[in-house]
Amino acid sequence: MPEIVCNTSPLQYLYQIGQLDLLPQLTGQIIVPTAVAVELAEGRRRGVDVPVPETLPWVGMRTPSSERAIRLVADLGPGETAVLLLALECADSVVILDDGLARRHAEVLGIPLTGTLGILLDAKQRGLVWVRAKLMWPLTLSCDLLEIAAPVR
Repeated sequence: MPEIVCNTSPLQYLYQIGQLDLLPQLTGQIIVPTAVAVELAEGRRRGVDVPVPETLPWVGMRTPSSERAIRLVADLGPGETAVLLLALECADSVVILDDGLARRHAEVLGIPLTGTLGILLDAKQRGLVWVRAKLMWPLTLSCDLLEIAAPVR
């Protein structure tokens, strides 16, 4: 099974819509870079409702052991950079990223990826949640456009 490395925004958004528990249901364990935990801690300090990944039993905290790709991702934030670095350190990994630039870097680097919406759609396909999204032209989607009901049992 691949290692799943998650960035800040998917953790924040899933937590804020009450669906953070989808991650362990879909992936088992995830890796959260320490840089992401720092970003979340800063959010909490500023009054944003975000999770504390260090307290979640299905989260493994990790710091990249190398900086071999730093120049490739210098235009990204510390969380996105750490996610990509950890993914490069493990040949069998998937990243969860929402940031468009970070996703493009992942694609260029050949790193499989998904995002918050991908997690919600996967959960819907597995019958874990019921999701209805209002589609707009051109297609835009944000958390306030999602209606999420209790898990389907």
